Amino acid sequence: MRDNVQHLKEEENDFYSDDDLFKISSWGADLSFRELIDRYRDEELIKPELQRNYVWDKTEASRFIDSLLLGLPVPSIFLAKTSDEKMLIIDGYQRVMTVYDYVRGIFSGDNRVFKLSRSEKINSRWRGKAFSELGDAEQRRIRNTTIHAIIFIQEHPSRDDTSLYQVFERINTSGRTLMPQEIRNCVNQGSFNELLFDLNRYPNWRILFGTEEDNRMRDMEFILRFFALHPDEVNAIDKERISLKKHLNQFMKRHQDIDGVEYENLKNTFIESIDLILNTWGESAFHNLSPSDPNRLVRKFSPTIFDSISNAAAMAIETGLTLAPGDAETNRRRLIRDDSYRSAISKETMRKDSIETRISLAYSYLFGDGYEQ
Repeated sequence: MRDNVQHLKEEENDFYSDDDLFKISSWGADLSFRELIDRYRDEELIKPELQRNYVWDKTEASRFIDSLLLGLPVPSIFLAKTSDEKMLIIDGYQRVMTVYDYVRGIFSGDNRVFKLSRSEKINSRWRGKAFSELGDAEQRRIRNTTIHAIIFIQEHPSRDDTSLYQVFERINTSGRTLMPQEIRNCVNQGSFNELLFDLNRYPNWRILFGTEEDNRMRDMEFILRFFALHPDEVNAIDKERISLKKHLNQFMKRHQDIDGVEYENLKNTFIESIDLILNTWGESAFHNLSPSDPNRLVRKFSPTIFDSISNAAAMAIETGLTLAPGDAETNRRRLIRDDSYRSAISKETMRKDSIETRISLAYSYLFGDGYEQ
């Protein structure tokens, strides 16, 4: 358990600063809600995947519309211009979506007709009214109200827009500190992102990780980790110690818009590996042994046992290798008791040689001839 805590702290404290210096241009622009609504409707203004659900309640939303009708100033929004000439909402989604909902007439919070709250906090002239019930001048006032937008674009390095991750991490004001995978799913929208959501719902994965989906997307990060720590990916890294956060960011960016063939190939690789593992070792396949009682399993998902056994299983499937002779669970426990393996899953876990060692040992113990005790 202590080893597990140690490597988790190591990963949580993972901080990196890119070798490249970002050249970022930013400018201010006053955009009308009419323009923002049209851009959103035409899918040129993209909401963060993190904020799939609208979170303001009816009173909060009504107060914002009330502010617009009263002509009060509203806070700025923050947008990022992407390489395909779209705009990603870094900060301000709730404000944009509130006006979009009110104009179209349906409140995202409950999918019912959007009428302003009857609270006394709302001006009596439009209290309880839908957009269609306002006068023409009031409707124009909402559509024509401008909101200041700060827009940025990364000019260097030109090969990608990795600054998006760090900008989102530092600027987003959603009210909570975002986890790394939450940010990745905001700034790397595309078919690979959709694949992670798809695989995260796979029933056998839910058995191995936990029935309930993690509301901070840690489970999705482990699926990303499975792909990013494949031996071919690790071998291509030219540094001895890997920043996991940076490596996952770059891997997800490179694969952001995979085609249908690669989507299916990656999906099948993960599913086949998970099926093999669950069918062979059951729901405790990624659990460690207790340091105080080597015969007792710790009922907690171990990230490093996961990435080593899952990648070993994927390699075995790729090469057509079957399970090692003997009882499968006995072999797994022998693996976990191996001193070299225990070190590789608990100490300096993101060193390149640690990753290679734990995957290699898992492959040998579970799918090769095994190691002598």
